[in-house]
Amino acid sequence: MTVDPKLIKELREITGAGILECKKALEESGGDIEKAKQYLKERGVAIAAKKMTRQAREGIIEAYIHTGSKVGAMVELNCETDFVARTDLFRNLAHDIAMQVVAFNPLYIKPEDIPPEVIEAKKAEILSEYKGSGKSQEELEKIVEKRLEEYYREVCLLRQPFLRDENSTVEEVITQAIAKLGENVVVRRFVRFELGEPLE
Repeated sequence: MTVDPKLIKELREITGAGILECKKALEESGGDIEKAKQYLKERGVAIAAKKMTRQAREGIIEAYIHTGSKVGAMVELNCETDFVARTDLFRNLAHDIAMQVVAFNPLYIKPEDIPPEVIEAKKAEILSEYKGSGKSQEELEKIVEKRLEEYYREVCLLRQPFLRDENSTVEEVITQAIAKLGENVVVRRFVRFELGEPLE
């Protein structure tokens, strides 16, 4: 099918994808913008999945100090090349992630970083709430699984709703950036400071 150049331009402005990618997406979706957006999103996730195994040793350290200078954060965001580390997209992402750390106060990057004893204590805490409830083992396991997912969304940076778009997680936003940049992008570490907080 012949795709209207205006539609290609519109899709490109919405998604930031290349002209050829937008043209193909619109061809595949019969000229439907919403379907084309979904096509690009799925394709971006597939591309990103392939790149996520690659080493990311370049990048930047980004700092964000909130208004009033009472709370701030530093984030190390890695990519594969110095060229990508200098792009606006990468730098803006690092800045947004530093803001995310200040606003949402995550404790870990991903669920795998949570110490096993913390997970076990959380499970015990959840199960204690249902003691004597008469629920079956299977029901209790489902409850624990659901509550742990909620806990991950609170304490793990990558699982948190992204501060600029609560319909996406930080992980999904990074995946979209990987697809656009063509390189692996990894949050290596972060630290958050709040004035007057006790030292560990």
